[in-house]
Amino acid sequence: MTPDGTRVSLTDRLIAPGATRGEVSLSFGVAFAGAAVATVLAARASLPALAVALIALVAFDLYGGAVVNATTSAKRWFHRPGRTARHHLLFVAVHVQPFLLAWAVPGVTWRAAATIYLITLAAALAVEFTPASLKRPAAFAATALALALLPALPAALSWFAPLLLIKLLLAHLLPESPAAR
Repeated sequence: MTPDGTRVSLTDRLIAPGATRGEVSLSFGVAFAGAAVATVLAARASLPALAVALIALVAFDLYGGAVVNATTSAKRWFHRPGRTARHHLLFVAVHVQPFLLAWAVPGVTWRAAATIYLITLAAALAVEFTPASLKRPAAFAATALALALLPALPAALSWFAPLLLIKLLLAHLLPESPAAR
């Protein structure tokens, strides 16, 4: 419930208030498809059951989140009046999935997790404090440079770090484009 007594749906929480049927379908479709692909890759790598389950959850979040954060509804929600750089950077900072993977997945080191996390956070800072007129190309530049710096992960997780950057830098941090208004 919101302060005014309005009921908030699960879709409002996972995607954005006012998400269209198409946005919801595409977001959940990609989330489930990405989770399925990641689960198959993890199972084929003979990872422990806990690791496979965690990978499936992380994949659901990242695949779905990359699409969700790119929707017009989410752009309007996350970049509504009153939202500040602090809000955007906190959203990036709470994405501690690299550490969850280091905890549960053999072959993912704490050093690799910290490196991925810090690269993502540094890139987000760079994007967030770039002038609005350069924010989009800066996000792509930061993503491209960060990709070159990412540590290697087990093959079953080759999708993880690039997708984390896409979700957070290219989808979340970029405001709605003027053409979409």
